Amino acid sequence: MDVLVYGAGSLGSLVGGLLARAHDVTLVGRDPHMQRVREAGLAVDGEIEAHTHPQAVTNGRDREAEVALVTTKAYDTDAAASALATGEFEAVLSLQNGLTEERLVAALDAQVLSGTATYGARLRGPGCVECTGVGEVTLGALGGGRDPMADRIGAAFRDAGINVTVADDMPRRRWEKLAVNAGINAPTALAALENGDVATGPAAAVACDAATEVATVARAEGIELSDRDAIEAVERVAAATAANHSSMRQDVDADHRTEVEAVYGELLERAGEHGLDAPVCRTLAALIRAWEVNAGVRDDETAV
Repeated sequence: MDVLVYGAGSLGSLVGGLLARAHDVTLVGRDPHMQRVREAGLAVDGEIEAHTHPQAVTNGRDREAEVALVTTKAYDTDAAASALATGEFEAVLSLQNGLTEERLVAALDAQVLSGTATYGARLRGPGCVECTGVGEVTLGALGGGRDPMADRIGAAFRDAGINVTVADDMPRRRWEKLAVNAGINAPTALAALENGDVATGPAAAVACDAATEVATVARAEGIELSDRDAIEAVERVAAATAANHSSMRQDVDADHRTEVEAVYGELLERAGEHGLDAPVCRTLAALIRAWEVNAGVRDDETAV
């Protein structure tokens, strides 16, 4: 299968590098990472070891592939959609945090699929990505049900040795993913924790409360997600990725902008539409926004 990976950061490089074991893959990212991949290939180490030679480019416009994977930060979704709209793809699959798929649907003619990924990934330097935990990719039709394209992409992932589930309940899984992100990301970033620390440590109560608030809003949106299921999802992912640093912690450690709006801001906006409050998520969002202002990566008076 011809695959374009738009957003070759940590996760995009790992997934793209593994797919390149069996498929024609083009990574879209930034130099010097892309330059090093062009010159010497992509090294994958850690829990998985591989060395592959995907194409590596910095311009994602006017590209063609059977499927495009979107692995950018959620705040770059509109830029990714704008670039992908200039190309030709049978399907576009989001593996991003947050509820970003609707923005891709609005901008693209291609079929948009929804996905989640629990593989741990960390860029070690140009041309090298570390797999910090073997997880799973889950994908399926945005609106739920079985989908032939989702089955094709799932088979392609399996051919490359990637753990994958093709699901027919992606609307529920999208909200479960949001519960996991809300429960793990800000607590680990603010307290400099590994993911496993939110399963059993002092932050566990905060993580569970955040996940419960997501489940409450999900039910208001017509999604069947119980509080218990949301909490168990957080506990399961935290345990499976115990030694990993969440994407938000990696951003904070690197003094980078976070995905606070895609995770917590989106949740709070939808909660408000249903007359609901989410005080734990609101507090976590305020603290992350305050850190961004103090770190100089956010210029927003409302964040203070």
